[in-house]
Amino acid sequence: MNPNSFENRHIGVNNEDVETMLTCIGLDSIDQLIKQTIPNSILKKEELNIKSAINENEYLSSLKKTAQLNKNYDNFIGQGYYGTFTPSVIKRNILCNPGWYTAYTPYQAEIAQGRLEALLNFQTFVTELSGMELANASLLDESTAAAESMLMFFHMRSRSQS
Repeated sequence: MNPNSFENRHIGVNNEDVETMLTCIGLDSIDQLIKQTIPNSILKKEELNIKSAINENEYLSSLKKTAQLNKNYDNFIGQGYYGTFTPSVIKRNILCNPGWYTAYTPYQAEIAQGRLEALLNFQTFVTELSGMELANASLLDESTAAAESMLMFFHMRSRSQS
């Protein structure tokens, strides 16, 4: 069994591994490890009150019973309004502008962060699949690099060169 294989790096430990780790640190059980690790001031003394698991059909049945407790009411919002004319400039610049109804507006720093995250995810993916210690990746291909260098030179010119 190869300890560096993809499966072994991502599938959790088995009972034999747990016993080996506990023996290595000189403890008898996971509960003993928890009691020695978690401070008594925040350690929950009683067992969790977790109901036994139910299957999908039982869950859907109980969900349907809960949904039947809902009540339908008449909605009178907007009952006093009449047809109005909304100018197209208002529709286009306010109603169709997501800046008015969402808090998110992307800006350069977030875009750069997103590109960095994409690079990191890709590099991690390659190292996980290949088992190599590291991988290199870049979003800059030759054409993008050439375009960015031309843009840099364009912005570095003096006003007299315009």
